[in-house]
Amino acid sequence: MSTKHVVSVSGGKDSLATLLVALERCPRADVIPIFCDTGNEHDETYAYLQYLETQLAIEIVRLKANFTAELAAKRVFIARDVRNRREYDTRPVFEADGVTPVPKRDGRGAIVLNKKGKPVQKTVKVGGGRRVRWTNKAKRRALAVMFPSGNPFLDLCMWKGRFPSRTAQFCTQELKTNMAVSFQLELMEAGHKVISWQGIRRDESQNRANASKWERVGTGLWIVRPIVDSTAEEVFAFSASRGLKPNPLYLQDMNRVGCMPCINCSKPELRAIAARFPEHPKRISEWEWRVGQCSKRGFSTFMTDAHPAKDRRAVFADLNIWTRIEWSKTSRGGRQFNLLDEEENEGGGCSSSYGLCEQSELTTWEAATL
Repeated sequence: MSTKHVVSVSGGKDSLATLLVALERCPRADVIPIFCDTGNEHDETYAYLQYLETQLAIEIVRLKANFTAELAAKRVFIARDVRNRREYDTRPVFEADGVTPVPKRDGRGAIVLNKKGKPVQKTVKVGGGRRVRWTNKAKRRALAVMFPSGNPFLDLCMWKGRFPSRTAQFCTQELKTNMAVSFQLELMEAGHKVISWQGIRRDESQNRANASKWERVGTGLWIVRPIVDSTAEEVFAFSASRGLKPNPLYLQDMNRVGCMPCINCSKPELRAIAARFPEHPKRISEWEWRVGQCSKRGFSTFMTDAHPAKDRRAVFADLNIWTRIEWSKTSRGGRQFNLLDEEENEGGGCSSSYGLCEQSELTTWEAATL
């Protein structure tokens, strides 16, 4: 039984370093680089993948999710939706003192407890509620545009009727994780053992602070994270020592090169994207319209945030991509335009947050430290 080394490649610095380690440590014939195409990538990233294939004499397998079946099922569901249930806003109930919560009781009068054994507070309905089913107007609106576009990210959002958010980041699961796992399972079903190589570093975020170098997932499947102890500077230096250039996007104010833009992109990064790559916000604006048509609410915004208004038009006006770009140009608090950033941009200089303009001065990082 042979072992296949599947390396997830995104076009970014960490996945490149991971790929280089795999190629140096494992038989090249058993290393399989894969790229999960979200459909929300920059052309520079696609070109960079071709550059890596040429420089490393490898083939990167492209994987792309398909939601044709899900969209077809969603269309049938919407067309046949005749539910008569209503949803209501609720408010908590307190005793006469306005402080002590009134406990919720079941049909027998017993106090209802949550999973931690504490009483659940009683709530009452507020207002007349709203219908759960799709209205005829919403049905016509959604069914007119809910067709596969061939773009995984857009099709996913049309199926869900919304864009991903920080609390519901289903894009990573549906467009990357599921595709990579399915590919690895097919190899295992063909009789191979699989080692999944992941470019994860502990200093990236708190969620990855405890990531391990090796992890056994199940029979015939392991995960290895060779750069888990490394820093971003070390990763860049390692790739440079092997004669490889970084993704050009890193030299253009981008901290990440995955999605363009990502729903979690920072304020400075969103401002840079709007200035350098205006075609991407334009595309997102078009997606907002189309996904909005597929939503019961009639609107959806690429970048979500808490909003006090209930009027969907007011929410969309404040959170659509063009409004968020204007917000990205302001200083902290979002009320005053940041003139300092404009002066810095006009002044030129290095546009890499990692200091890649001075890459020749980076010290070489040897693979032995991995």
